[in-house]
Amino acid sequence: MRKSYSDYLVGVFPGIKVQKISVNAGRSCPNRDGTIGRGGCIYCDNRSFTPAYCMQPDSVKEQIEAGKEFFSRKYPEMKYLAYFQSYTNTYGADITNLERLYREAMDCEGIVGIVIGTRPDTLPDSVIELLGRLNREKPVFLEIGAESSCDDTLRLINRGHTWNCTEDAVRRASAAGLRCGLHLIAGLPGEDDEQVIRNVEKACALPIDTIKLHQLQIIKGTPLHRAWEAGAIDVKPYTLERYLDLCVRISRMVPENIVLERFLAQAPPGMVVAPKWGLKNYQFMNLLHNALKDE
Repeated sequence: MRKSYSDYLVGVFPGIKVQKISVNAGRSCPNRDGTIGRGGCIYCDNRSFTPAYCMQPDSVKEQIEAGKEFFSRKYPEMKYLAYFQSYTNTYGADITNLERLYREAMDCEGIVGIVIGTRPDTLPDSVIELLGRLNREKPVFLEIGAESSCDDTLRLINRGHTWNCTEDAVRRASAAGLRCGLHLIAGLPGEDDEQVIRNVEKACALPIDTIKLHQLQIIKGTPLHRAWEAGAIDVKPYTLERYLDLCVRISRMVPENIVLERFLAQAPPGMVVAPKWGLKNYQFMNLLHNALKDE
């Protein structure tokens, strides 16, 4: 049986039940603010994956306390990972301010580590050195948005970095002792199942611990939505059956030492134009486990 993400966390935190608490640190992205581009990735609307308790401009500590209150009703003995999720969380501040931000989270009661969502092009050596120091105090997990290994795709979606940039960032972060995960999206414009498989293969060749994969969702009002409705971009949203078949292939090919953390995106239903499956992550995982047993 392949190790789950929960099993992976038990290996890092033996005997402790751990839950992520999302934190909105008010960062931006270099392809939004004009540094390398405007508008951000064409599919992105951060509201589609940011919890309600992160929507207000509260401090990091206030957001963590709100998240703890939300989860502690069900799991009073839970410990937490502060998950810097929205936008690019190693961007837009000097090292002193970044350290102050991360330490604000690390110093909160019940926080046993931090998870930092970011891009490969905002991980200079100075940031990796900082994260390496913090990692010697409490575990630091990096979630690096790669999305694809195809540079043509990355240009089309206004990503603003290359696959070589991803490879370089992962290798430097891993050499500093950081736990690294890559984020990939299946169904990006112009990509078929075989390209997704190539993306996963290239990811697995890097020193990573986890992969997050999810289906492309067309979110209402994004540049992708407008281009898709106008017929200006080639996107064929996955059917549930086709995506399930793809995830079976990927589950079979990924080495056991790399944890497949997630397969499903779950934006609020009112924001999703396509595909509309109406599934929770655990429901999709049940389908996937059954499909794997049937093979």
